[in-house]
Amino acid sequence: QVQLVESGGGLVQAGGSLRLSCAGSGRTFSSYAIGWFRQAPGKEREKVATITWNGGRIYYADSVKGRFAISRDNAKNTVYLQMNTLKPEDTAVYYCSAGSPSTAAQNMGVMGPFGSWGQGTQVTVSS
Repeated sequence: QVQLVESGGGLVQAGGSLRLSCAGSGRTFSSYAIGWFRQAPGKEREKVATITWNGGRIYYADSVKGRFAISRDNAKNTVYLQMNTLKPEDTAVYYCSAGSPSTAAQNMGVMGPFGSWGQGTQVTVSS
């Protein structure tokens, strides 16, 4: 079982940038697909970006394509979400989550299901 802790959230003006970090514990972290999700008040949780164990496959929601970038450093057991050109509609609590621990499945494009959620980090974008 992998445990995750998010950090890096904060208050930023529209057009600004933030980098979120998702630090994982456990020697098997490097084999897990990891996803970033977000939930705004009154809305359902939304998948933002996901990455396979080796970064070979990456998914982005249409709403963040071209602005956000997910990456990972398995030596540091950390996955990052670089968020640029932030918009007020990006305001939400951001969570990271561990997906499939099967590298074979991930290599075929199967990254879920996602569980083992972190506690979340608040991102607020002011207009």
